Amino acid sequence: MHGLLHPRLRNPHRIFEGRASRVYDFASRRLVRNLYRRIAADIAQLAPVDARVLDIGTGPGVLLVELAALRPDLRLTGVDLSADMIASAQRNLRPYADRAGARVADVTHLPFEEHSFDLIVSSLSLHHWDDPEAAVPELARVLRPGGRVQIYDFPFAPFDRLTKAAARAGSVLSGRSPRVPLRTGVAFLPCERYVMST
Repeated sequence: MHGLLHPRLRNPHRIFEGRASRVYDFASRRLVRNLYRRIAADIAQLAPVDARVLDIGTGPGVLLVELAALRPDLRLTGVDLSADMIASAQRNLRPYADRAGARVADVTHLPFEEHSFDLIVSSLSLHHWDDPEAAVPELARVLRPGGRVQIYDFPFAPFDRLTKAAARAGSVLSGRSPRVPLRTGVAFLPCERYVMST
């Protein structure tokens, strides 16, 4: 399945640059928008009031757009490795610029102070992370005490690598909750929610 979605490239990050980033933006906004709506609805139900939310691998920011529409109280920040994706996200988030933004950053080196976010989310991104284990300390560092990390991805994503890395490092994050299937509304996109909390 993954090979169909993202053909094997010598540099897989190229699928998020140039023309390919514009195709991805179009697909996210038009073809799989219902998936992002469902993920946003799930997050909106669980997010604390006035929460600061970080979206890792935000891509063109469609999840943040949907969240901003559902929950005006949330302060939303998206990060992505691709400058082209961030340019799309900034354009898509323009109507919500007073409470949502996006910037280039790597999940293993987040440019935020400790305890900056109440909730960290990621949708269809984990399976692209080069080093999920290195992300665990950064997620724990920027998450406020009592916060949660909610990751939505394909069943083959390396969820277990996050759990094992947190256990090995004695991280404040634990991933004891089961992976829960999420109804995506898109037949060819199975998705699961995985939660880590402090």
